[in-house]
Amino acid sequence: MGTSNSRQANSSGRPTEVGAELELDVTNVAHGGIFVARHEGRVVFVSDTMPGERVRARLTEASHKSFWRAETVEVLHAAPERQPHVWAAAALERAPEERAGGAEFGHIELTHQRELKRRVLADAMSRMAGIETDAAVESVGAGPNASPGDDFDGTGWRTRVRLHVAEDGSVGPYAARSHRVVPVDDLPLAERAVEAAAPLDRYLPGAASVDLVAPATGGVQVIVAERDTTGKRRRPPGKPIREIVHDREFQLDAAGFWQVHSRAAETLYDAVQNAIDGAQFDPRASNLDLYGGVGLLAAAVGDRFGPGVRITSVESDARATDYAAQNLLDWVGASAQTDRVDRFLDRTNREAGAAERARLAAATVVLDPPRAGAGKAVVDQLGVMGPQQIVYVACDPVALARDVALLAGHGYGLRHLRAFDLFPNTHHVEAVALLTR
Repeated sequence: MGTSNSRQANSSGRPTEVGAELELDVTNVAHGGIFVARHEGRVVFVSDTMPGERVRARLTEASHKSFWRAETVEVLHAAPERQPHVWAAAALERAPEERAGGAEFGHIELTHQRELKRRVLADAMSRMAGIETDAAVESVGAGPNASPGDDFDGTGWRTRVRLHVAEDGSVGPYAARSHRVVPVDDLPLAERAVEAAAPLDRYLPGAASVDLVAPATGGVQVIVAERDTTGKRRRPPGKPIREIVHDREFQLDAAGFWQVHSRAAETLYDAVQNAIDGAQFDPRASNLDLYGGVGLLAAAVGDRFGPGVRITSVESDARATDYAAQNLLDWVGASAQTDRVDRFLDRTNREAGAAERARLAAATVVLDPPRAGAGKAVVDQLGVMGPQQIVYVACDPVALARDVALLAGHGYGLRHLRAFDLFPNTHHVEAVALLTR
């Protein structure tokens, strides 16, 4: 929560300060799990509400000329889609500074959450890429270990949770929009076994965080990360775990990256397979899996097109690359390289001879960047390389729209777009796009 003493004068000349309370009519949803209202012509971004509501909100930031920020303290007129929050620790009944983060849509009925996410995706594509889309946000349902009712309210799906440790050793999530640990009694978005393993009532002095991981096989892993000499989190030593997607097994580090929703890996595996235009796929081309992790999506390509597929998975995390090399042994033409994607593409473009340039131009590229997206440097290198098709897996709609616009400058058009609700009760949405020359 903001602590500035910034003051701005409203149209009547009276100053409006951080901490002041305003009555606001909420009209729209914005990217990032916040909502849009106006106060005397000025945009106010408000948390813990939704379009169609009138709320009393407390200003947390009033220093920007173009917008303010506020958090809801009372709902004066509720939208019909409002529901009791799925997590009491994040509900309005708690003071704003004590509300747990990570469930910012939990007060909204689940199907309406998906509609709001659809609007954010559509708005980003329209504003930033000039593309109109009506792609719905698809439900993926609860996972195999869900409890009755989890599919109805979007709980019980997280197989991975990170809790933080305060200076006094207390354990909990961060408060919304802050880095302050707050106490909670439960973790309703987590699988029940993960929730049961969480040390919410313990003190861990000297620790930085606790990761709870429920792999497909074996019990819940509780991984405590210590602080280094500067007070920062030290990455804990790895322990191998196994995940299973359809009939394929993947090995990875328990502390490494894997999709959070219990059905996310399977969903994206299938979506990438389905997105690729088979008529344009060349198994002998220099196909690429960029930001490849432990090889999940490279394996999806290989499983669709057979043992002769040639594909290189590129990932900056050396631990993940080591596992990817093992996970891709079924394909003689598959390999895994440890490198930053921008450096790999730059070097490849500079060093490729005529035959390799032709194989790159015939390639299919799977692109699964972090939340910030691929960005201009990577997109420009892809433009130089000129692959036949790009399958873009995105966890941020604004970053996706920006990169789609950048790719358009290199002659790539959006042919297909799907979106998935892999993070119920949050604002996050995953999308899979196909772009071709």
